[in-house]
Amino acid sequence: QVQLVESGGGLVQAGGSLRLSCVASGRTFSSYTMGWFRQTAGKEREFVAHIAQNSWRIYYADSVKGRFTISRDNAKNTVYLQMNSLKPEDTAVYYCARFTGGNFYTPSNYNSWGQGTQVTVSS
Repeated sequence: QVQLVESGGGLVQAGGSLRLSCVASGRTFSSYTMGWFRQTAGKEREFVAHIAQNSWRIYYADSVKGRFTISRDNAKNTVYLQMNSLKPEDTAVYYCARFTGGNFYTPSNYNSWGQGTQVTVSS
């Protein structure tokens, strides 16, 4: 099973930007479809973005469309989430995960979750 490590979270003011990174172990990262999710205390994990193996297919949650950009560098085994125009409601722990099939917005269709990185947006 692939191991994933997220980084890049932090505290930012509303309107600011952050770039999250998710580094995967192993030699087959280029064959993985990946996703980003987020979760706040007491709520279910929420879909954020999804990217296919060679980036030919990308999906976003409506709440982040136009503000967030998912990308990947297969040579570095890394998937990114560029977050611009951040809002206080974007505050959450952000997770990356490997897609296993089915619909792309359901957390149970992903495995190999990372430990998460906290993003806090102040108003």
